[in-house]
Amino acid sequence: MTQLTAESQGLRPVSQEGLKELTDKARSNPNKVATVRAKTVLEGQFRNLNYVRDLPAHVIDEPPTLLGQDTAPNPSEAVLAALGSCLSVGIHANAIARDIQLTKLELELEGDINITGVWGIGDLSEKRLGFSDIRVKVAIEGNASREELDDLVAHANAWSPVANTLRLPVNMEVSLA
Repeated sequence: MTQLTAESQGLRPVSQEGLKELTDKARSNPNKVATVRAKTVLEGQFRNLNYVRDLPAHVIDEPPTLLGQDTAPNPSEAVLAALGSCLSVGIHANAIARDIQLTKLELELEGDINITGVWGIGDLSEKRLGFSDIRVKVAIEGNASREELDDLVAHANAWSPVANTLRLPVNMEVSLA
């Protein structure tokens, strides 16, 4: 690892002690499954209020090209944001666990999606639904070699819950309440 220069400032880390406690707890019960919840309420048009825990509503909307009010990210953009955030958390946590102090961590994401099916009311010919390709570029700097940073990013990608949800089949049930 290289030394950080006096003019570089590290990103605010999470507690190394807290991270160790969290990993020890996970290792002591490797089969534990948590259930996370969200509630979505349609406000009008295509603007949705999403509630998680007791946080303020997270708004999801559509752009004008998809008849929305353009007040917030659309659902597909929110998926990219969730992926970027999950990868960022994993990269940062693993950097701390490896004693790497990051001075920069930025992720740029883009995804290709066929929108001609328009929620099942547009062109209903056979096509792939959802993202066909997602590209993530990670700009990262810290007191580590390029090889160490490459390994850090690859490790976070392999262990990201959101990345794996996108890569792997998931059981899903949608039904009336």
